Amino acid sequence: MARAPRGDAGDIRTLQQLLSAKEIVISCGSGGVGKTTTAAALGAMAAAHLGGKVLVLTVDPARRLANALGLERFGNTETRVEASAFTEAGVEPRGELWAAMLDTKQSWDDLVVRHAPDDATREAILANSIYANISGRFVQSHDYIAMERLHEIHTSGRYDLIVVDTPPTRNAIDFLDAPERMAEFFSSRLLRWLTAPAKNRVLSMASKPFYRVADNILGSQFLEDIAEFFGLFQTMAPGFVERSAAVTATLSDRRTTFLVVSTLEAAPVHEAEFFIEALEERRLHLGAVVLNKVLPSYLRRTAATGVARRLVAQADELAATVGDDLEAPPERVADVLRDVGESFLNYQVIASREQEQRTELARTPDVVATVPYFESDIADLAGLLRLGDALWR
Repeated sequence: MARAPRGDAGDIRTLQQLLSAKEIVISCGSGGVGKTTTAAALGAMAAAHLGGKVLVLTVDPARRLANALGLERFGNTETRVEASAFTEAGVEPRGELWAAMLDTKQSWDDLVVRHAPDDATREAILANSIYANISGRFVQSHDYIAMERLHEIHTSGRYDLIVVDTPPTRNAIDFLDAPERMAEFFSSRLLRWLTAPAKNRVLSMASKPFYRVADNILGSQFLEDIAEFFGLFQTMAPGFVERSAAVTATLSDRRTTFLVVSTLEAAPVHEAEFFIEALEERRLHLGAVVLNKVLPSYLRRTAATGVARRLVAQADELAATVGDDLEAPPERVADVLRDVGESFLNYQVIASREQEQRTELARTPDVVATVPYFESDIADLAGLLRLGDALWR
């Protein structure tokens, strides 16, 4: 991969420079702002222009993204986007683009295989009915599993650049705190109580009214499975705690950067500002802010303001001048001219407000990139490259 020379943050002015200087790019933002598409577009651009092996890791099961990358489907196993897909899009890639989608259940199974102290414990956990039922539904486990998978792939050295599309979450802090939460869980009083000697605990549980009812309804096997599950899980605690520390270190590594994606609507901007402050508090590197669906800059040109105001104020007079050429009644032409002028002035107000928001968001990151409105949805690799081209330089 073509690497930018190492220098201070002031040397980085474009996303091309940022991605060539980093090994991990984490795309964050609230739902519906285009962070998955942005991550895929930047991965495609890096594979096309920087070379090396590039992986886009997403937790978004959107079939549209697989189609855009020219894949029938993809899952936990990394899948290569064929070079012919780039050729069909009119680009000869310098490197390789790969894609994978997080499979929470499979990733938990892989963790158990990795951290179980022996074969017997591993098989007992995987066969435990409680584990089988909840491993795909651990509350907020997407956040931790995404970070865990990122750490595993990065340390394998298989890729020069990994672009991660983070889990959709209403509170982006959950993502940053996921490794620490996992470590805290293994040292929590709840787990110590659950992993107390099984016989004593089952007897204690069975003495309480709720568990007496549970035992009558679900059978003693239910309580025994719970006891066995948490007992077996506790044997993996040292490995999980050590791993959580390593995953946390990955976030603050100098080769890692964050990309905050947002539109300039009030709610996404508020969440983007909140997340940027969280990155600053944790001293994590904010490489770029990407603003989607931004109005064009010509709307802010004051030279056009006078024209728009004339269209509104002198619509009748102007309509009388051009009405004959348009073969339309002057009053109808005047209505159109007035609407055009008023629409321009309204959009100008919005564009000016967007510029103020952009300036506010640009205080911290190395790069602020904007993406205009596209007339059609992005449905293929050519569309991703077109979006990426708007962001790249």
